[in-house]
Amino acid sequence: MTASPDFLPPIVAQPASSGNHSATKELFDGIGAELRKIFIGQEELVQGTLVALFSSGHVLIESVPGLGKTLFVRAMGKVLGCQFGRIQFTPDLMPSDITGAPLFDMKSQEFRFRPGPVFTQLLLADEINRSPAKTHAALLEIMQEYRVTVDGVAHKLERPFLVLATQNPIEAEGTYNLPEAQLDRFMFKLVIDYPTAEEEARVLAMHGMQVELDARLAEMKTVTTPAEIVAITRKNSEIFVDPKLLDYINALVRQTRQWPQFHMGASPRAGLSLMQGVRTLAAFRGRDYAVPDDVQELALPVLRHRVMLSAEAEVEGHAVDEVLGDLIRTVEVPRL
Repeated sequence: MTASPDFLPPIVAQPASSGNHSATKELFDGIGAELRKIFIGQEELVQGTLVALFSSGHVLIESVPGLGKTLFVRAMGKVLGCQFGRIQFTPDLMPSDITGAPLFDMKSQEFRFRPGPVFTQLLLADEINRSPAKTHAALLEIMQEYRVTVDGVAHKLERPFLVLATQNPIEAEGTYNLPEAQLDRFMFKLVIDYPTAEEEARVLAMHGMQVELDARLAEMKTVTTPAEIVAITRKNSEIFVDPKLLDYINALVRQTRQWPQFHMGASPRAGLSLMQGVRTLAAFRGRDYAVPDDVQELALPVLRHRVMLSAEAEVEGHAVDEVLGDLIRTVEVPRL
């Protein structure tokens, strides 16, 4: 498996300057404050998406429609100073509809590449499981290599680049299972539920007055730039990870391959995702070192889409999160 330098940082780094990561915490808090002006609740979605963005990762969201995912990505684009794009996945969507295709220019009498909607920075892939496998395959190179190859020519995507894919857990008719190779490309799978009664009341008060969304977005401040996001992503790789914590991460991932209720365990990419995720989360908390709590907080989002229940466990009615919770509790937490 090959990985880009952004995705595969040094395994153990020396402690970095805490001042740099206090600045990262201030930026994270500032982004959250701006998002809360228009997007209410769903703290797990906000934190998980930002950790993935600042770790060169991607996010798969499982939730019912109407929870504000499009609003969230548009608001993120405004606050982060990034381009926003959206693709509605349908059964007749072709790979070229995503990547773009050569078009014949009558004036120059030659083919010219027309970029597709994937050439953005924050891409919302809505209801990704409604398209067939050939369309999903078009995203594999894009998510891993950050480029599109058409007619043997590679077209680089502008960094940062984040795919935020959604799927509906209720409807099964007219949907396709995502290939395991593509699921493994997602750093996190976030399961988003309905807001609390208090949060939903605030949504009604804020968004129930027919105010144009563009007007609300215009009131938000841009607090960072794409260049700063890329620089912080590289800087986060310097967060110190104790060798005992590295062994803890390794033990968690390897245990999924031996657990009797799993037919398939997590790949080595899960460990890489967890390593970079805990580094970024530590920086967001203002630390220049990772702790076991960071690992435990991100273990479920990193692992839940990379394991597969055995037939017996499914018949017995077990859920993936429940089994993973049991597994995590059996692995000894290191004392640092």
